[in-house]
Amino acid sequence: MEVACNHDFLMKDDLGIVCRVCGLIQQRIENIFEYSWKKRKESYRTRPSEHRNSSDPDATGNPLGSILKVVPDALLIHPQHSHQMKPHQVEGFNFLVKNLADESNPGGCILAHAPGSGKTFLLISFIHSFLARYRAGRPLIMLPKSVLRNWKKEFLCWQVEDIPLYDFYSSKANNRSEQLKVLKLWEENRSILLLGYQQFTHIISDDSSESEARMCKEKLLKVPSLVILDEGHTSRNDDTDLLNALGIIKTPRKVVLSGTLFQNRVNEVFTILNLVRPNFLNMQKSHAIKKRILTKVDMFGKSARSRNISDKVFYDLIEENFEKDSNDKTRVMIIQNLRELTENVLHYYQGENLKELPGLVDFTVLLNVSTKQVDIIKGLVGTNNFEAHAKCNVVSLHPCLKDVKNVDKKNRNIIKRKMDSVIHGIDINDGVKAKFIYNLLSLSEAAGEKVLVFSQYVRSLHFLEILVTRMKGWRSGVHTFQMDGGLTNDQREQAIERFNNSPDAKVFFGSIKACGEGISLVGASRVVILDVHENPSVMRQAIGCAFRPGQSKVVFCYRLVAAGSLEEQHHHTAFKKERVSKLWFEWNELSCNEDFELAEVDVSETGDRFFESPALREDIKSIWKRYFLVFNKI
Repeated sequence: MEVACNHDFLMKDDLGIVCRVCGLIQQRIENIFEYSWKKRKESYRTRPSEHRNSSDPDATGNPLGSILKVVPDALLIHPQHSHQMKPHQVEGFNFLVKNLADESNPGGCILAHAPGSGKTFLLISFIHSFLARYRAGRPLIMLPKSVLRNWKKEFLCWQVEDIPLYDFYSSKANNRSEQLKVLKLWEENRSILLLGYQQFTHIISDDSSESEARMCKEKLLKVPSLVILDEGHTSRNDDTDLLNALGIIKTPRKVVLSGTLFQNRVNEVFTILNLVRPNFLNMQKSHAIKKRILTKVDMFGKSARSRNISDKVFYDLIEENFEKDSNDKTRVMIIQNLRELTENVLHYYQGENLKELPGLVDFTVLLNVSTKQVDIIKGLVGTNNFEAHAKCNVVSLHPCLKDVKNVDKKNRNIIKRKMDSVIHGIDINDGVKAKFIYNLLSLSEAAGEKVLVFSQYVRSLHFLEILVTRMKGWRSGVHTFQMDGGLTNDQREQAIERFNNSPDAKVFFGSIKACGEGISLVGASRVVILDVHENPSVMRQAIGCAFRPGQSKVVFCYRLVAAGSLEEQHHHTAFKKERVSKLWFEWNELSCNEDFELAEVDVSETGDRFFESPALREDIKSIWKRYFLVFNKI
């Protein structure tokens, strides 16, 4: 039950009159100061075009550069958008203005807002304002291919001007000649280019001597005046073709968007910082704070005061501090210094707006494996670690999968046929995870709820879909849906739409890689993470498919772990990484250690009525609850 807020309003320079308790904006700053996005003929001033360098937003290779250009007096939020924006989005907009519209010293920045908090809308609003201020600007949005359609839909929803959107997919530009035509249209017209990371890397890495290949490369490096990197953590790895290519784009105005900025290691965050602000730690302010931090980590016995300490050692020392149960005062001082280090270049938003949703309850469920599974899992000791991990994951689903290869484009049909024969006559009780999911689906069907099941192994998804269609008589495309990297964009869109809106839909089996940030599967209120992923942010993104605006029910998540197996070890490793991210970005003065740990709960005290079922409880060894992710109102 929600309690009405006794509003306590105060004036904030960047927002207006705001309730300090609930964040309600009583009156926006633009209304207080009586400025607005006026008609162009009233608020725009003219000035002659001057020669600008490639980092200037007005600079393009456009022959129309000598024509008088018009610019509004300031870069403001359009009124059509301002009334839709939440406080964190207004703050984000002003943060972007501060970094990107500073004509004396423009630079890149990072917008690290939680999945589902409206980053796409915020950037679309900023791009429209940017193009109103810089008429000859040419934004480039780079993104994973899977979210291209979502961006185009959002542009149609929020556009205040009909600005052309170009991309290679809808234009069917499959060779350099066709791609060059699209790039010329983008350069010569006030427009926006959307481009996949893989496409961009292929063009920049193309060493062909052909003139069209060279011109494509030149335009992508010189024409953009603003570069948006959606799911920008993609470029976190050092010395990759993608990172190197992004680093040589001429404009300094680069914006990284990420709902899960911290992925695996501390050094990856600094790789992204260096992308948006080259040589970040060597900047004057950064260098001073780095030295200050090193005096703190030196307390762990490291010779950190050495003047020649490398950046790599610096990253490792920070990570070591976060992972240890170290002196709290020391850790707090380091966190405060890291926040100061990045305050002007990184805007973090935890996702408080998601508290408006009915709630999220996130469990790690340790399951006792069957005798047959134990025998196979024991035999994995001493084998290649990667292969052992992969086999442990599928065997913990059901032992009949021990000799079934994973699915790729070449063997897809062969594996499906083999799966049909393998499933015939199996005992579901031999597979602890298969049994758990089957019982969960039965309970969800009775309760009128839908389920998402995520795995990093397509063979596991195929197995489960064939199993439930046989055992329950469900039909693929009607009751069950599956999405992996083998589907076209049209097939993906169709599967998502039918699952969310059809009353017959029961379960959606998704490849955790194919179902990244930006996909909305809010028709489901139960989420199963079938196997432990080494990168905890990937699992968080999967949960975010259901726990996002538009969700009308409490979302229950079950991260399944085979007790006593390699999976349990990987679970602890992944949670350590998750804990580093939480400490770095979400610690505050009111936090205590328990806020960043898992809490064991009795199966009868979970708050989940499904655990009242003896069938679901039968194989559970223990249940752990992520308290720092629970906002539920149940």
